[in-house]
Amino acid sequence: MTNPFDFNSLGAMLQQLGAMMQSQGGSPGPVNWELAISTARQAVAGVGDPGVDDAQAQATGAAVDLAETWLDEATDFPRAAAMGRAWSRSAWLEGTLTTWQAIVEPIAEHVAAVTSGGMQAFTDPEQLASMDLPEPLRDAFPGGLPPEALSMLGPLMGMAQQMGASMFGMQVGQGLGALASDVLSSADIGIPLTDDHVPTLIPANIAAFTEDLSIDAEQVRLYLAVREAAHQRLFAHVPWLRARLQGAIDAYARGIRVDTDRLTEAMGGLDPMALSDPNRLSELLGQDAFTPEDTPEQAAALARLETLLALVEGWVDDVVGLACSTRLPSADALAETMRRRRAAGGPAEKTFASLIGLELRPRALREAAALWQMQRESAGTTGRDGLWAHPDLLPTAEDLTDPAAFVERGSLDAALDAELGAFGDSDAPDPDAPGSDDAR
Repeated sequence: MTNPFDFNSLGAMLQQLGAMMQSQGGSPGPVNWELAISTARQAVAGVGDPGVDDAQAQATGAAVDLAETWLDEATDFPRAAAMGRAWSRSAWLEGTLTTWQAIVEPIAEHVAAVTSGGMQAFTDPEQLASMDLPEPLRDAFPGGLPPEALSMLGPLMGMAQQMGASMFGMQVGQGLGALASDVLSSADIGIPLTDDHVPTLIPANIAAFTEDLSIDAEQVRLYLAVREAAHQRLFAHVPWLRARLQGAIDAYARGIRVDTDRLTEAMGGLDPMALSDPNRLSELLGQDAFTPEDTPEQAAALARLETLLALVEGWVDDVVGLACSTRLPSADALAETMRRRRAAGGPAEKTFASLIGLELRPRALREAAALWQMQRESAGTTGRDGLWAHPDLLPTAEDLTDPAAFVERGSLDAALDAELGAFGDSDAPDPDAPGSDDAR
């Protein structure tokens, strides 16, 4: 009986797949960045990307200049850059891409490593021969795959890992495309996405944000300029902060454990033709095929990241409140709007949920802001900002639940240090006393 399976069609399919792999270009890796960038650009183009005109650029520059003047009285950290700038949505995408690559790559690399075990069945001819075949192949080969089919199908299944890079690329591109139309500034998500520390606003997104508010557009722009400039001052003058945030994200990636049984089950129903199309592959596997499982390591890393982000945002809230409270009539209303925006799923929450799988809980933001305010009222702006001198000085997650105790403990430590200093000074020899070496 003639085998109904067309090996010529399979060969053509393999050629098509090889051509597609070659067309991806770029350096090999766990994320197809060319696809990611293309997907993000298409998303931005789909919602529109109005450029920044001279009036918007000038208004942004003036708002940042005034914001910096106000901040000089609200924080000991000096101005981080000579001027501000305005970006279009696509400019934000291009300007932050390098940082996104540093954030996403470690997670994608780890997922690729732990999923490789689940792919072994598709690269081992003996396992392929004994496994349950997808329905199209069962109909074509009632007695199992012949050797010539196994020799072609094994490498084909092995290519699924490379297709995973395309799936990651699409996911990252979709996330960044959506984010580019939502962020109000370069530091809106609470993580430094640029390394030049220039306060940057996105006029098109600010205009859309302002439409839903009953507040003058100039006040909104100025308030956001103060927030952005405060973020940049913090990132510029706390050099370990970026690495600390990245370290928490990397620690989360190291805790990922992919359900290889779930992956094997999903791949068992794989239509080989789907491998030539990332969209079809993604639909077949389902969105949860590469979803990491919760582990104690991830929970601990997530807690550290959430606490650090809360401390960053809480500090900014206190600094901005101090800078704007007597100068900007709508400061309180805008502060509450920003808090609600984060609580409802703002850029930070959307970013980490879609790109990294982290669902940040914003409940600690108010507690962090309250702690920073209490610290400032107790020790002044110098005492508040001084806690950023070293990671070990920062409040912990437990401290956020009882900020008064943290501030009181700091006050007691400061008083003890002062007493010890005075005691040490009293014991020091008087250089003018008779018999001292200096007197002689």
